[in-house]
Amino acid sequence: MSELHKVTTSQLRRPAVVYVRQSSPTQIERNAESTARQYALVGRAVELGWPKSAVRVIDDDLGVSGTSVTGRSGFAGLAAQVGLGEVGIVLALEVSRLARNNSDWYKLLDLAGMTDTLIADGDGVYHPALFNDRLLLGMKGAMSEAEIHILRTRLHGGIRNKAQRGELRTALPVGLCWGERGIMLHPDEAVRGIIAAMFEQLPLQGSARGVWLWLKDQGLKFPMAHHGYLRGDEELTWVEPTYTAVHGILTHPAYAGAYMFGRTQTQRYVDESGEVRTRLRRLPEAEWQVFIKDHHEGYIDWETYEANQAIIDANTRPRAHEPGTGAIREGCALLQGLATCGVCGRKLFVYYDGPTKSTPGYYCATGRVTNGRGTYHMRIGGLVIQRAVTEAFLAALEPAALQACLAAAEQLEETHDAALDQWRREVERARYSAGKAERRYRAVDPENRLVARGLETAWEAALQELAQTEAELTRREAARPKALSADERTAILALGDDLGAVFDAPTTTDKDRKQLLHTLLDEVNVTVCRDRSGGRADLALRWKGGATSELSVDLKRRPPSIRTDEDTVELVRRLAVYYPDATIAGILSRQHRRTARGLSFTGSRVQSLRHYYGIACHSPSDDPHEGELLTIADAAKELGLAPSTLHRWLGDGFIGGEQVTPGAPWRIRLTSELRALFVDDAPPGWLAMLEATLAYKVSRQTIMQRVKRGELHAVHVRTGRRKGLRIEPPAPQNQLFAP
Repeated sequence: MSELHKVTTSQLRRPAVVYVRQSSPTQIERNAESTARQYALVGRAVELGWPKSAVRVIDDDLGVSGTSVTGRSGFAGLAAQVGLGEVGIVLALEVSRLARNNSDWYKLLDLAGMTDTLIADGDGVYHPALFNDRLLLGMKGAMSEAEIHILRTRLHGGIRNKAQRGELRTALPVGLCWGERGIMLHPDEAVRGIIAAMFEQLPLQGSARGVWLWLKDQGLKFPMAHHGYLRGDEELTWVEPTYTAVHGILTHPAYAGAYMFGRTQTQRYVDESGEVRTRLRRLPEAEWQVFIKDHHEGYIDWETYEANQAIIDANTRPRAHEPGTGAIREGCALLQGLATCGVCGRKLFVYYDGPTKSTPGYYCATGRVTNGRGTYHMRIGGLVIQRAVTEAFLAALEPAALQACLAAAEQLEETHDAALDQWRREVERARYSAGKAERRYRAVDPENRLVARGLETAWEAALQELAQTEAELTRREAARPKALSADERTAILALGDDLGAVFDAPTTTDKDRKQLLHTLLDEVNVTVCRDRSGGRADLALRWKGGATSELSVDLKRRPPSIRTDEDTVELVRRLAVYYPDATIAGILSRQHRRTARGLSFTGSRVQSLRHYYGIACHSPSDDPHEGELLTIADAAKELGLAPSTLHRWLGDGFIGGEQVTPGAPWRIRLTSELRALFVDDAPPGWLAMLEATLAYKVSRQTIMQRVKRGELHAVHVRTGRRKGLRIEPPAPQNQLFAP
């Protein structure tokens, strides 16, 4: 059967679609002949009977892989048109152009078979509804998928084989580059100097964040490469250092001379919209495909790298509900990360107390839990035990105090020297940039003013940067600590005799004190024994190297220096019988009462006061009994009235109320007599207020006064249309002497 035999009039009425795809932008650039052959399929559609005006080209997927429909908008649109029966024939150079995935390929075949759409490639024209054609197309799709698998396996195998020898040129971090003999340090001395200074500062600063802050404090800039790896001759941009860049350098094994390959793995997942996506997952060191130590020259050796990682890992913040050392912070809890519980052995948590949160304390939260609230089996103030540990530390440090002072001074000089060396390299780099800008400006044709003006501006900017860099270097050289003279060394040795004064000096920060304690101590185990006088704390100090020592510190219970007024406490005791804490706080505020610290009362502060003095909280009754005192709102609810009615009767004096203290809410005693004043139906013959004024021939105020004095009886009707007061009618008069 010829190709034209399969083309019917129904298919010719629908347009023909030519699908064009290349797998990558590189193929588009280098394999231009393949792209031209795909566009030439328009002529073949004309040969099969379609007019050229009815042939459409879909080339939206140029540079996109055909292994998945994800990201291929052109293929998705083609499948939609085929499913709607809007395409007569689909032309592609080969099956692999349409899909490298059988699931996508068979979906297209199913849609084409149902809508009478032809598929054409370089070998012929096929109808997916015919068994033989569908079988052949299915085999071509399977071969296309197998082909991509074979190509990938072959390429990946060659890559892994080369990587196992350490010869695969992968991307390198800044400061390293590929040379003729492999990986080498960057030829730029400024780049090598700043990276070497970072590795020198890590043990001194104690954290990656400390190194980053040191760079910012010294005003040093950081090199950034424009490409993934450096050949040594590429342009660098010097920028402000970021924490991410500093942390990446301090944790990258390549700086220790190691060669790695396969540190990440591609994973496929389904996102919230149902689309299949890919992401990179960083693998642990044990799962890297290639790992070669001592592969090339590094900035540090492998032992130093492992020590640096231990420092950085120890600074990692512990997870929630898990105590840990973490990085040394600026707080005044000197035993942070050192103090452990003598009961369970876990590290103690830190808290800060006092008005300014400047008094440290330690607690262990692993006690029993009741009703969702934890009971700490140890909670202790930190000032007493910190002083005892500090005295033991200074006593142990006394033999080495003199040399420690001299080492600190020398270390300060070395730190300044490292920064100064880098600033001198900065001046050299700025001087070279200014010279290069000058040479570019002088090499341009003076008549070409458009280019000359731009080069002149760049030259001026380079000269300004050079002047600023030289001025900064001069300032830092003037501020550099001078070498110690014989007299200064004698003064420092005399200072070492009183190391306690140095430790307690205002210029010594809490962070410095913590770092000093961590240099000699591994653990401070705290066991608390309580009694009425306060008890004692038994401390077990474990020093570096395994030595231990024990201390015992008395814990005296101090009476509170400020107390709440006794009359306020007594008033709270009386109010707690009737009112909740929030209401009590409002009453105390209206009476202008204050807490012991001069603060206004709130519900939580009233609650704390009750707990301290053992005052029971208010417990309202669900079923009020006869004669019980109720608030106006509760009494109105019980009587079925609006609270405003009771307020009005209370203000008019018809009913009595009580106040526990001035400013407290009024309370009404709920008795049978009070209940009888509020009825659903008035007694027969009782009069409304207007009728009563006419019957008694007096004003409304007079009737109200008589009711208040008890001379007249009145009730309040709470239902019906005519709610309100009903007055007892006047007694009938004797008509014997009536005119």
